Amino acid sequence: MKLNDVLVGALLLVLALAILLHIRTFPNIPGQNIGPAAFPGLLATLLAGCAVALLARGWRARHAGPWIVRAPWTRSPPQVIHVALTIAGLAFCAGFFEQLGFIVCGVLLLGVLLASLGVRLAVVLPLALGIALVIHTLFYKLLRVPLPWGLLERVAW
Repeated sequence: MKLNDVLVGALLLVLALAILLHIRTFPNIPGQNIGPAAFPGLLATLLAGCAVALLARGWRARHAGPWIVRAPWTRSPPQVIHVALTIAGLAFCAGFFEQLGFIVCGVLLLGVLLASLGVRLAVVLPLALGIALVIHTLFYKLLRVPLPWGLLERVAW
């Protein structure tokens, strides 16, 4: 789907402004000039600049064609189903992330997506489990991101 740059720029500008408003609630760290809002604030400012550039470019070309053009994939039912499964899977994971944990959610999401894409069922579970474990290890051990264990809390290593 192709959207006119005015629409994309407006959405990105709203996102940048929402981020800038939200980071005002971040606490200051005593004794430091740069707090936790500095990096998100910088990124939101850059995003706002890009949004304004898109708005200007889109406004100049507003008569060049339709504002919304459907991409060819939107006319293909299997591809629409894959996109819908991806969105539904991510929504499911967002809703049950804490209860089920990263590994369980990751295996379920990857398993459903791989199976829907036609990967042989004998390969789906080992591949989904392997990918979820590698991603978990990278984030949990190397980057020290505290991912929830959920159902696997008793067996967490």
